[in-house]
Amino acid sequence: MAILVAAATADVSPTWALVPAIAFVALVVVHERARRRGDRARRARAHYAAGLARLDGTWPGTGITRDLAPADHPYAADLDLFGRGSLFERLCTARTGAGVDTLAQWLLTPADPPTVRARHRAIEALRHRLDLREDLALAGDVLQGEVAPRVLIAWGERPPLVDEARARRLRVAAWVLAAANVATTTTWIAGWTDAVPLVVTALVTWVASRRDGWITDVGISIERPSHELAIVAAVLARLERERFDAPLLEELRAKLVAGPAAASTTIARLVRLAAWFEARKSQLFAPVAFLLRWGVHFGLAIEGWRRAHGGAIAQWFAALGELEALCSLAAYAYERPHDPFPEIIEGEPTLVGDALGHPLLPDDTCVRNPLQLDPARRALVVSGSNMAGKSTYLRTVGIDVVLALAGAPVCATSLRLTPLRIGATLRVQDSLQDGTSRFFAEITRLRRIMDIAEAGPGLLFLLDEILHGTNSHDRRIGAVAIVRNLLDRGAIGLVTTHDLALAAAADDMPVHVDNVHFADQIVEGKLRFDYRLAPGVVRTSNALDLMRAVGLRV
Repeated sequence: MAILVAAATADVSPTWALVPAIAFVALVVVHERARRRGDRARRARAHYAAGLARLDGTWPGTGITRDLAPADHPYAADLDLFGRGSLFERLCTARTGAGVDTLAQWLLTPADPPTVRARHRAIEALRHRLDLREDLALAGDVLQGEVAPRVLIAWGERPPLVDEARARRLRVAAWVLAAANVATTTTWIAGWTDAVPLVVTALVTWVASRRDGWITDVGISIERPSHELAIVAAVLARLERERFDAPLLEELRAKLVAGPAAASTTIARLVRLAAWFEARKSQLFAPVAFLLRWGVHFGLAIEGWRRAHGGAIAQWFAALGELEALCSLAAYAYERPHDPFPEIIEGEPTLVGDALGHPLLPDDTCVRNPLQLDPARRALVVSGSNMAGKSTYLRTVGIDVVLALAGAPVCATSLRLTPLRIGATLRVQDSLQDGTSRFFAEITRLRRIMDIAEAGPGLLFLLDEILHGTNSHDRRIGAVAIVRNLLDRGAIGLVTTHDLALAAAADDMPVHVDNVHFADQIVEGKLRFDYRLAPGVVRTSNALDLMRAVGLRV
């Protein structure tokens, strides 16, 4: 307003600013194109650098390290599914929050056999599509789920800020005022009138703008989603162009192209509306936006988009999430070409594998071991010296089962299993805040595992140093009882222990339970581990040797 009043009282031609204004706009366009080319080159470099890091083992800390598991999940923390150096960080190449959330849920919730087999076919179809994965990587920076899909879904489904009747009135008034301001500005610039008519129409516009509080609400609601939606639109556009042979991929793609316009086109329109809406905040453009009632026009357009398409966001994001999760697993399959898909079978709980290895260990240090749990041998009691590999073996079994039931290849030469639900006690901790000891935390987790077992056969239990927080007498009685109860409920699994009395109790179990062990040797005064699983109960102990190795006098 001050600018208009000053222009009305000064003998200054308004055309003087046209040349620098045009030059400024041209520079902005050129700079934006150069910036986009630079960003694309940077993302391409980051994409291939991340792939090389995954291959040479330097990837920990370079990906998504947030913990996406519920606090009471029965195995996520025990198997290092999330966090720095986790399975999720190794697997996830998703660009959007939808892909991040979907892949996390696949690791946290085992799929049924038909779903796993469908994912196998989809991953195999995507495994060698390097151009597709590169294009997805270049679609935008990884958002790491900053705006969760549920936030966008809730935004699309919430009640309108302006009802349709009021929207029509606001639209008519906005066009009338904009036309009046354009007319008075034109006559002033042409020299046909002074600036007084423009000042009058601008004052009327200012009065009308005092009732535009809803525009602020639109800006707040679209500001956070707009950046993620821009990447979503680019990712969707690339996925929609692809043609697939796998039924699951075609089904997901069909959800994205259903309707009068494809999801990418529809979302891209919203992104453009949001960008134009935000343009009103530019210092150079703000006076023009004010006179044209810019915020009203584009605010109403955004609300109209939300009324028309907001309900479809959930379906789009569900399909997008699955496609990105499948692409993440396809990249993993491509980078580990020798890892096979597991065989998912029906029947009594079974888990049989050859040369199982931990997928997060480097190939040159990963020692592989067999596993057989089936109706003929339902459990293994794993004894062994400290640091011999007992806990790593349990984590290896658990993480390969997680991969298998998510639909991914497994780190083994072969793996055959029925659908299994995992319960583990490898990383149970005390809590000062909750006032719980480590022993109480462990028995609480064991109660949770027992509840899972009571839901029906198919539990895989992975119990590390069971009940080691209490005395040996109570530990033996309690551990034997817990394992018996789990086996009575159709569970299969592994138990590690230092307590040879528990190992001896394997013969008294109601079903066949075998003892196996990991051993160590002292070579030239130093402990050596081969990390090879052997039958029977361990007959050596290295606790005193380890104490001496770190300088304790015992």
